Amino acid sequence: MNDAGEPPAELKSPKHWIIGDPLPTEKLEGQLLPKHLALPIFASDPLSSVAYAPQELLMILMVGGLAFLSFAPWVALAVVVLLVTVVASYRQLIRAYPSGGGDYEVAHRNLGEKAGLVVASALLVDYVMTVVVSVASGVDNIISAFPELNPFRVELAVLFVVILAAINLRGVSESSKAFAVPTYLFIGSVFVMVVVGLGRTLLGDPPVAESAGFEVQAEQLTQAAMILLLLRSFASGCSALTGVEAISNGVPAFRVPKVRNAQRTLVLMGGIAIVLFAGLTALAIVSQVHYAEDPCHLIGWAECATEPQRSLIAQVAAATFGDSTLFFYVIQAATALVLLLAANTAFNGFPLLGSVLSRDGYAPKSLSTRGDRLIYSNGVLILALAASVVLIVFRANLTVLIQLYIIGVFVSFTLGQTGMVRHWLRALRTPDRSLLARGGKAQPSTKALAQAQAEGTKPLTRGAIVRALVINAIGAAMTAVVLIVVTVTKFTHGAWIVFVLMPILFFLMMGVHRYYRDVEREIEVDPTTTFGSTGDHAIVLVGRMQKPTLKALDYAIAARHDSLEAVHVSIDEAQTKQLKKEWVKMNIHVKLRILSSPYRDLSHPLIQYIKQHREEHGSEVITVYMPQYIVGHWWENILHNHKARRIRQKLMLVHGVTVALVPWLLDSSDLLYGRRSRPLPGQDRRGEPRRPAPRRPLAESGTKRGR
Repeated sequence: MNDAGEPPAELKSPKHWIIGDPLPTEKLEGQLLPKHLALPIFASDPLSSVAYAPQELLMILMVGGLAFLSFAPWVALAVVVLLVTVVASYRQLIRAYPSGGGDYEVAHRNLGEKAGLVVASALLVDYVMTVVVSVASGVDNIISAFPELNPFRVELAVLFVVILAAINLRGVSESSKAFAVPTYLFIGSVFVMVVVGLGRTLLGDPPVAESAGFEVQAEQLTQAAMILLLLRSFASGCSALTGVEAISNGVPAFRVPKVRNAQRTLVLMGGIAIVLFAGLTALAIVSQVHYAEDPCHLIGWAECATEPQRSLIAQVAAATFGDSTLFFYVIQAATALVLLLAANTAFNGFPLLGSVLSRDGYAPKSLSTRGDRLIYSNGVLILALAASVVLIVFRANLTVLIQLYIIGVFVSFTLGQTGMVRHWLRALRTPDRSLLARGGKAQPSTKALAQAQAEGTKPLTRGAIVRALVINAIGAAMTAVVLIVVTVTKFTHGAWIVFVLMPILFFLMMGVHRYYRDVEREIEVDPTTTFGSTGDHAIVLVGRMQKPTLKALDYAIAARHDSLEAVHVSIDEAQTKQLKKEWVKMNIHVKLRILSSPYRDLSHPLIQYIKQHREEHGSEVITVYMPQYIVGHWWENILHNHKARRIRQKLMLVHGVTVALVPWLLDSSDLLYGRRSRPLPGQDRRGEPRRPAPRRPLAESGTKRGR
């Protein structure tokens, strides 16, 4: 062991080479994030959305033909207004519920259990889709720069999910440092591209996209279809809002003052996203990017069937800086990286939400367990697995996957903001004791001032509550309208799958909660259940005369039970006779009882004998000693311990029986403890040294033969 308590490099396991050395619990504070590192962690999803949200917005509009591009600025403006409203709404939510539950906690506390679970199921689906869409979009941009990689689209997507999971398993602090550079590079490079492109336009030399000369084969639309098309374009553009809620779910990961830092990061994220989204949309309109849902609808492009259409941001970069230039590749590399890393928002939000659900009893307890690097590693692994499955099933096709996107997030937006409205109304009706009337106005008490100072915010007054109520009411109304629009326009294009998955998750969480509730009621202490066992009888289960059997007998003798006997279940007459001879020969002063088993079942005769013994001797506690082999190779488990395991499982169903396992370390167990010094489970986490252990003394195989 070195001075830092870490194992030497030559003794590290492959797991620790990948995710790093385990961290003790007291290092948790060091894993909390400052604002400049929290931004790339929690805001990479909404910031990266500017890479594909304008593309999806324009693509849907062009279904109606090039004339519909005149609506693009107004649709984009509607998206920007909605983004401003949602950011303002979530500032209030962070202040009111900083514990990390986000929309789920708000809906659960203010609208009831079922509303909370609807939000939770929506968010879980949305986090999976965030990973899927971000990775698929990132792969799209890589293929735009290197078209020869197109046949490996699915393999690349799954590979990137695995890499992201591995990075996140290293811990929040390290993953934030890894993601900071690509995120800030993307923000800077796209901002420079927008400034250069719009600057060229003002100087009379606007950039021209490679697809500007292509006409688009438009569909014939009725007036109703035109309105539906505009709404569908707006719904696709609203993908720029995904991930906004992640900061409200990740408040516990911020450094103190947590609330103020989270609010400032949220506002900074919203401002950057608005500037980049509006600028890139404007530049795409100026450079006349024509991006069709079906590339072969572009009239004049003969290669549509053999070559993938380059992404909108790739076409804008080529028009602004020139194709295949250094800055073109910088834009593409930064875009691909930030789109891939945008999935990191979900890799932080999903495990945190899972831990909250686990705490409330709606998810397995394993989701609330921190791993070696102080993150909820089980949540990371589940998210990676689910995202990989979706990518494989849908062949990492962004156009198809985007239709499953943002449904879940707007469900959570709407219910979360509605819950906040009810929260503020309750605060106005029954004001907190911290708001005391002074001079006709509600003023904060000393307690409220101290709490606000700790959070880095101003104390709430009645006027502040009214303002927050108005903001959240507007947010709830707008997100509800958008949810209806998104549902109507995307349902038949694949969004129905989300509406199938959400109820499944809802009922699964209800079932888990019901199970935990029933178990808790079953095991809680009550005045009627009593434990009055008397007597202590031990049984050593004997198969053949071997060292593990003698060791088990030795342990039973040393425990000084009230009574002790050895029991052999006979399924082979010759073997039983041999055991009797050896028992006498070894001079063991413990009675050997033989149980006959005509049907060669080891457990049934033993269980019947135990039940009969308890009927005769009352409520005795019976301890059954069984030897168990400890092996060093995984394949040895296939060759040993199966009969003992089956007997043990059946014995544990018998009232009044305790099973004591007596380990016998075979020589191969030195792989786990001894010559090769492989760590035992949990040894590294506790910082224990891994020194080679001495060989077991031969005396360990001996036994007391009576007393």
